Amino acid sequence: MGRWIKRLAAALAVLVVLVLAAAWLSPWPGVLVIRQIFDAGARAASAKLEKHLPTNVRSLNDIAYAPGDPDARLDIHLPSSGKGPFPVILWIHGGAWVSGDKSDLTNYLKILAARGYGVVNISYSIAPGATYPTPVRQANEALGFVAQEGARYGLDPARIVLAGDSAGAQLAAQLAGIVTSADYADAVGITPSPLPAPLRGVLLYCGPYDVGKVNFDGPFGIFLRTVVWAYSGTRDFRSDPAFALMSVAQHVTPAFPPAFISVGNVDPLRPQSVQLADALRAKGAKVETLFFPDAYTPPLAHEHQFDLDTEAGKLALRRSAAWLGGVMRDAPPQQPVEQAGSSGSFENGHK
Repeated sequence: MGRWIKRLAAALAVLVVLVLAAAWLSPWPGVLVIRQIFDAGARAASAKLEKHLPTNVRSLNDIAYAPGDPDARLDIHLPSSGKGPFPVILWIHGGAWVSGDKSDLTNYLKILAARGYGVVNISYSIAPGATYPTPVRQANEALGFVAQEGARYGLDPARIVLAGDSAGAQLAAQLAGIVTSADYADAVGITPSPLPAPLRGVLLYCGPYDVGKVNFDGPFGIFLRTVVWAYSGTRDFRSDPAFALMSVAQHVTPAFPPAFISVGNVDPLRPQSVQLADALRAKGAKVETLFFPDAYTPPLAHEHQFDLDTEAGKLALRRSAAWLGGVMRDAPPQQPVEQAGSSGSFENGHK
């Protein structure tokens, strides 16, 4: 018996060594764990929204926006009443670039659609199977699809807001930067899809906007290093000048579309949203923010906006809807934007 125990112990030791070696050589082991956790969280958040679902929304599902790409699919959610074409919210889901699917956001985006919008909900290829800048290219193709084909689906291609949460917010912000800056587009190597009118705005929740300012040594360091390694395609991502271009906060211009930016008060990515808002204001771009006081209770963690059972979630939806209504009604922004941004704040007056 003792001999078998020793053999089992030796086999377990070898297994541990192999797992550690795999984690050192590839982000896949860590990504698979993260994906399981994130996907479960997304399902739970979606289920909580079931009771808030409107009845006046119709959906067109699984439309190919880039022929030949099996991951390039989108859903369109439209009001079932009212006369189109409807202004467009093109939403890019989160998931740390390594998880998630458009289905995660279906319930929340139907709630937005009921307010009079054509909401385009896209899927894209996730890491490590696809690396940067593949999702940016796919989002650009989806934007081009809406511009070219949107009218036949009841959409107004002249009124588009890009939107996203978490990693999707980064993708939306980077695409907005590419669309509004020829120099940035050239540097990234993506030709912006032609649009019939300037973007009306960018709606951003809880995103990472500057990889150079991410705390990779803090309590979330292992997680952050794993997902950025997976997305960049290199363990030494901090020395990759091409990947550094994903830090959109470093490349904003006065022509960046009007932005609405929000994040929870205890979200580890909160400094990233504050930095982006400051960078945009410094360039004279229009910015509205929904930031919460440090002492706000209950504390608001990552993706606070999706919980409509909380006052903060309701406030985020209300403020987003008001901002959307304004930018969709206003005349298209001129390029570049000359007017300094607003100092958007929490409803009780606290930034």
